[in-house]
Amino acid sequence: MKNSFSILICLSIAWQGAAQTPLFQKITEGPHVTTPSDSRSVNFVDVNNDGWEDLFISNGPESGAKNLLYLNDGTGSFTAVTGDPIVSDSKPFDGASFADFDNDGDLDAFVVTWYGVNNFLYAGNGDGSFTYLGNAAPSQLGTYSETTAWGDYDTDGDLDLYVTNSGGNKKNLLYRNDGSQNFTLITDMGAVVTDANASRSVNWVDFDLDDDLDLFVSNESNQKDDFYENQNGTLIKVEAGAPGQTNHSTMSSSWADVDNDGDLDLFLANALYFAAQNNQLFLQEDGVFTAVTTGNLVTDGGCSYSSNFADYDNDGDLDLAVSNGFCNGSIKNFLYQNNGLGNFTRDLNSIEDLSTPCSYGLAWGDVNNDGFLDLAIATCKSAAASPLPNNLFYLNNGNANNWLKIKLVGETSNRSAIGAKLWVTATIGGQAVTQFREISAQSGHCGQNSLAAHFGLGDAIKVEEVRVKFLGGKDTTYTDIYAGQYLTITENQVATSVGVVENQPIGVAIVPNPASDSFFVIVKSPQPMRSLRISFADASGREIKSEELKISGNEWRSFFSKQALGLNTSMGIVTVEVDGERKSVLIK
Repeated sequence: MKNSFSILICLSIAWQGAAQTPLFQKITEGPHVTTPSDSRSVNFVDVNNDGWEDLFISNGPESGAKNLLYLNDGTGSFTAVTGDPIVSDSKPFDGASFADFDNDGDLDAFVVTWYGVNNFLYAGNGDGSFTYLGNAAPSQLGTYSETTAWGDYDTDGDLDLYVTNSGGNKKNLLYRNDGSQNFTLITDMGAVVTDANASRSVNWVDFDLDDDLDLFVSNESNQKDDFYENQNGTLIKVEAGAPGQTNHSTMSSSWADVDNDGDLDLFLANALYFAAQNNQLFLQEDGVFTAVTTGNLVTDGGCSYSSNFADYDNDGDLDLAVSNGFCNGSIKNFLYQNNGLGNFTRDLNSIEDLSTPCSYGLAWGDVNNDGFLDLAIATCKSAAASPLPNNLFYLNNGNANNWLKIKLVGETSNRSAIGAKLWVTATIGGQAVTQFREISAQSGHCGQNSLAAHFGLGDAIKVEEVRVKFLGGKDTTYTDIYAGQYLTITENQVATSVGVVENQPIGVAIVPNPASDSFFVIVKSPQPMRSLRISFADASGREIKSEELKISGNEWRSFFSKQALGLNTSMGIVTVEVDGERKSVLIK
């Protein structure tokens, strides 16, 4: 008994020490983090339709600069695009939004500018290249634009465009898409095109779940924000009961269901110029918004510019990243962890170093398709004399939690499925949890998350139900879907990759990874396991340990030590074979 107790203490101490290993690894090599730039927007977008997230970053000094586009090589590493129109124009760029406005199967881009320079509409060619559409109406106006978002406000199956302005006459712009690259500037819809506030971010969002897209615009300069409800294709300003009606300088608005109750809540990132202002969170309950007044999220201050929700630890609830910039003293970005009820705690462990010279847009995307969301943050010059900084990228090393990713493709609705909704129900920690997502082409200020909906599933090995509703379409429900899949669901078609799939791959996780010494090997299978063989090899592939086990159940885990295995602090390989299926994972 004494010896067993001592072993348990040692394991506990080792695990507690290992648990402090950061979840994210700061990437310092590659063109996306070694190209000094005064950056604005961050967009995770698959521009060449190869199933891997590419990365777009806009640049916006007054003198002008070229934008950056990085293609994912299929391993999560990036190659810079050169010579293409989208990276050849040198202008004071700001926000950007990607979606398939012409419904031809590839992503197009709208990139806005400040200082009265014309905005830029680009048509995607499907191979990662773009064509500048200089004669299209959205490219014809010289504006002081902050950002933009695609959304189908008239539910006619193609994507319209909204642009926020914070200078000039400050009136925002609404373009109706009439097909064949024809856009009409709408001037007769009242406040949505005549309000003249200093507008920053914009979100198309169906806040009342009535199957049309409403519009939320955040305003800086201690102004109230603007909320427009969609009533039969007309956007009507709402003030009574709307969130954001206090005088704050709001740079960023992000919508998400943070408490898993089935409706969309709202986070507002606030900043006075070189002065902190507390951020805000509004929880929605059937159309009623209640301001949260306690907790780190709304008391940390910060000169906050962008924000985006994501379940970065795959535990079944949405966490939050917030960028800070244009502040005095040392600047750090914020990372917040959700407890599942919409209560957020500042996370100081998952990312070891959140310091920044000055940050602007940020976005989440899974660049190596491992089911865990990675984070990119644009950096900027905080003063004219500041040196050009490198942008920031944090790779998520993952944990033992499961996941599901779903890409939606519209047919009757817009091809990018903007405005579509997904509900995923799974049993996590013994409790039935339903998570809700809405597909959006812009979130936060100067940020666009991956268009693939991501769901963390915790210890669930399958999803009981996936419900999908395309904008203006019918509900479709799928059942018994195993975790660890990247699915594509096309509107009005039978999704052949969805459903109970025989011989689903086993899941193998190393926790933590990288590991300084002690780590768990966790194996999960959608089918009950009967036998398991585990082997370890050094970096050269030489086997150093193997073991065969008779087991039962869907999950197996065991504790190991690099030192005991003879790996010391070097990398190794663990290979697991379950009932004839084999999978290898690198031990970092």
